[in-house]
Amino acid sequence: MDSKIKLPQIIITVFMIALFVLAAFLDMDIPELVSGSFTKFVMNGVLVLAMIPMINAGVGMNFGLPVGIVAGLLGMCMAIQLRMTGISGFLGAVLLSVIPAVILGMVYAKILNMVKGKEDIAAIFIGYSFIPIMNFVWTVIPFTNREMLYPVGAEGLRPKISLEKYFGNVLNELLVLRIGKLSVPLGLLCAYAVVCLFVYLFFRTKSATVMLAVGENEKFCQLSCIRIDNVRTMAIVLSTVIGAVGICVYAQTYGFVELYNAPLSHSFPAVSAILIGGCIGKRAKIFHAVLGTYLYQTIYLLSAPIANAILIPQMSEIVRMIITNGIILYAFLKQERRKQQ
Repeated sequence: MDSKIKLPQIIITVFMIALFVLAAFLDMDIPELVSGSFTKFVMNGVLVLAMIPMINAGVGMNFGLPVGIVAGLLGMCMAIQLRMTGISGFLGAVLLSVIPAVILGMVYAKILNMVKGKEDIAAIFIGYSFIPIMNFVWTVIPFTNREMLYPVGAEGLRPKISLEKYFGNVLNELLVLRIGKLSVPLGLLCAYAVVCLFVYLFFRTKSATVMLAVGENEKFCQLSCIRIDNVRTMAIVLSTVIGAVGICVYAQTYGFVELYNAPLSHSFPAVSAILIGGCIGKRAKIFHAVLGTYLYQTIYLLSAPIANAILIPQMSEIVRMIITNGIILYAFLKQERRKQQ
């Protein structure tokens, strides 16, 4: 499986460029839109990277991404409880996310190893059923920082916890390159590059070679005395850890930690992005994640203001959903067609 841009990606790229041209025709601030596209790309990019290990191990799309996201939310809540601030606070939140991510990832892997062949359906069920459990946990977990708690009664965590006093936008503001009106968040891009480098270096190891082999031909690996379940578990845990890191990057850019049902909104966009990037079957690469994330998030960013300028304001969100869901459907259809070829 190479990393060449194929016809579906060319078509979606042309559509994105057409949106930029239309935005310029409507006298929109193009430098601001480009700057926003960089930010949206990176803040969602790490979550898309969490798809790669599981796909390559033949476990399917990581529809259970909310499991890793919850681990990241736990890590950030612990960092806020400890009043960790700045870049050290962000790094502390990431480190505090790793242990719950490993534990939850192993539980996640145990379930998926019991339902081989139906991993995608099981992962969706796990993601959606795990959130109500965590909704109860958020209401009883014994945190004492009042900025995290409901103002009335001071019990239970708020649905949104501000990161302004802690580590909100620390990566975005770490290093910014300004070219006229264009702002490039180099600190944020460097953080994303570090995670990409980690994934790249991991897939150069012997363990990753075995993982890829299991994804390509599980029967042959089983006859070669490879412990399939252990390899799959490693991939699932790794995806869960990357997902936990991803939500930390997302939250510091967004400026809030979103609890309760919020993790459910990330799975399908992440899966869609890697499909749009050209991922097929059981082989996903960093290139697929990078390209797909930028295309998906940029089109999502541009569609609403353009629709708002052309149509009545109430229609903009409807048009945005039609466009983005249409791209998702197109990506799924192209994936199935190329699988059959």
